[in-house]
This record gives sequence, C-alpha cells and structure tokens, in this order.
Amino acid sequence: MARGAFAVEGYPVLVNLGGKSCLVVGGGRVAARKAVSLAQAGARVLVVSPAVTPGLLSMAETGVVSLRRRPYEPADLEGVFLVFAAADRRVNERVAAEARALGKPVNVADDPALCDFFVPAVLRRGPLTVAVSTGGASPALAARIRDHLAAFFPAGWGPFLEFLGEVRERLCREVGDPLKRRSLLEEMAGPLVWEKLDQGDFAAAKERVDLVYRGGGG
Repeated sequence: MARGAFAVEGYPVLVNLGGKSCLVVGGGRVAARKAVSLAQAGARVLVVSPAVTPGLLSMAETGVVSLRRRPYEPADLEGVFLVFAAADRRVNERVAAEARALGKPVNVADDPALCDFFVPAVLRRGPLTVAVSTGGASPALAARIRDHLAAFFPAGWGPFLEFLGEVRERLCREVGDPLKRRSLLEEMAGPLVWEKLDQGDFAAAKERVDLVYRGGGG
C-alpha cells in the first residue's frame, strides 16, 4: 500500500461546518485556499501564521477570518472542530501530533501519512456537490477528473435541483402515504426525467417533474 493511503477505504461525508471553528495553520497560497473554502462553508476560520498572503490579510480585515499573526501555539487548538496544517513540515508535524493527541481531526497539506481526512476536489452546481478524491495519492489528478466531469454537469443542474427540492417539500407535506410518496419521488428521478437531464433540456425535465407532481400530489 502506498505511503499515506488509508488502511481501509475512507468514509465520504458532507460535514455541516456552519458556525464551527476551524483552524488553519499557515499563511501561504494553500492555507489561503483552505481558508476561503472553509469560510464559504460557513465555518468560523482562525488563521495562525507570522506572515500571510495579501488575500488572507484582506479576509482578516473584512472579518471573513480571524488572524493571529504569530507562530502556532498549542492553545490555538482550543475549541477547534477541524485542523488544517499548511505551514512548513516541522510545524505541520507538530500541529498534527498535538491535534491528534486532543482527538481533533487534522489535514496536513502535501503529507497524506499525517492526515486523518482528505479534502476532495469539488464541483458545485447549486445543491449538487460532486467530490473527487484519490485518497491523497494525487490531488492534481483529482482536480483534473473534477474538471472533466464539469462538462457533464452544466450550470442548469443548480436551478433544476432547487426546483426539485421545492417540489419534494410540497409533496412530503401533501402526500401522507409513505409508499406513494416514495414512488412519486423515485419517478421524479426516473428514466424519463434523466433522459431530459442527460440531454441538457432542463425545462423539459422540470415539466416532467411537474407532471408527476400534479398527477400524484398537487
């Protein structure tokens, strides 16, 4: 097994980071990318580094992240939900060891062997999230696969899924029979709808979903 690979398959999850504290140790481009994505996910982001990129400094000045412009200290781990180490190797190893001793999951940039979890390459289309991971073997290849998949999921997927979510909520309120409700929901994701989605005809896909809804719930 390659160095850094999980002994068992990793368990993919989407974590709700809304309001949760996440620590990013490091002030370079990698740390900045992690801070941006964490902030977009609703996390309360603390960045610790003596020097930071202009982008990170701007984020701190506008309140997007909190910034401690000094070297990492163990106290920075207090109250933290997830830890991201993106500094030099010596600092990263220290952060990983101290975070793990406190039972806090840690991700270490460019060192899969020290990671408790990996951050996948992500494609978002509104509610749709497509995540690609190579288990730390090649983040660059994961990003390339993600970019390849983007052609199969154009921007129209976002509005369609928002529409589908609204219809689902109405259906769940209006149809009391769980078996009938499940059948209708499955039909809304069935072959006739998928055919239109695969063709990129989102208007026709919505019409088909609406037809199912009006026939069974509306």
